[in-house]
Amino acid sequence: MNTSDLAPDYIRSIAPYQPGKPISELARELGLDEANIVKLASNENPLGISPLARQAIADAMAETALYPDGNAFELKQAICAKFGVSDAQIVPGNGSNDVLEIAARAFLAPGVEAVYSQHAFAVYPLVTQATGATGIRVPARNFGHDLQAMRAAVTQKTRMLFIANPNNPTGTLLEKTELCDFIRDLPRHVLVVLDEAYDEYLADTRKSESISWLREFEHLIVTRTFSKAYGLAGLRVGFALAHPAIADMMNRVRQPFNVNSLAQVAAVAALRDEDFVCRSRDLNDAGMRQMTEGLTQLGLRHIPSFGNFVSFHVAHAAAVNQKLLQRGVIVRPIFAYEMPDWLRVSIGLPEENARFLVVMREILAG
Repeated sequence: MNTSDLAPDYIRSIAPYQPGKPISELARELGLDEANIVKLASNENPLGISPLARQAIADAMAETALYPDGNAFELKQAICAKFGVSDAQIVPGNGSNDVLEIAARAFLAPGVEAVYSQHAFAVYPLVTQATGATGIRVPARNFGHDLQAMRAAVTQKTRMLFIANPNNPTGTLLEKTELCDFIRDLPRHVLVVLDEAYDEYLADTRKSESISWLREFEHLIVTRTFSKAYGLAGLRVGFALAHPAIADMMNRVRQPFNVNSLAQVAAVAALRDEDFVCRSRDLNDAGMRQMTEGLTQLGLRHIPSFGNFVSFHVAHAAAVNQKLLQRGVIVRPIFAYEMPDWLRVSIGLPEENARFLVVMREILAG
């Protein structure tokens, strides 16, 4: 007997998540100088880490021999102050991926279903499958969520429905009134997981106001991350907000000490650094204009994006991606999202965006 057969069928059939290629890996594979590699693959903040967070990490280094606060008290207090919620509504996570998995572990099981969109974040089917639940993939509309079709897919077996807003990897955004009406119309046995990893990049008028919706919708879970606009991707810290009864179930399956000490203090400081978030958003807005205008000049169709990345169509995308790698530019293939002729590029510093566009022009010119 193969020992892997000891795992359930639904575990053995999981295709693991493939992250963006690290700079060091590409340098090893192709013998390139790391200093000459541009990584625009993982939607990281090109400004790096918030200065306040950097100082908080330095101040906390002496405490790293001690276990972190398993209840994340200071982080929860900072989240309460920032968003006007109670600590009973908060589930801290090792990045928002962790809280997505926690939600699935708490409420999904064999025999029930979770609904998610085509072209949506790959973690949704992964965490669904890992619980033995059945995933229901709803075809996308214009590369985004088709809420009408997703509503039609809901049955008595549905326990969870995932929505990414803005969506990754396509960058599409649902209008907030439409989204609110959709959540209101759902049966209360369906938990809506609203993944807002890129919320900080939205203009205030476009933000969904989801946190205020928690007062009305007991079946809503909102997830956020510090990996994007806050620049803490390497520390892995995020959180979920939900009704206290929902948060309680999630916290029961949350692993002890799932947010490390440095991540906690950095996140608390990052929440205070509103100037850094504003600078990050302004840089992203300018970079998005630079990138999309450049793609248009190259004759490459792109999907209008509300995140810090943009997906574009190019013939022979796999071959183009390999040529980009050979020239020291890392972007993200999105073949696994049923988009075989598309690549996703993150918004970087102006010079990084320019480097990508120059290299793309060279590749297209042959």
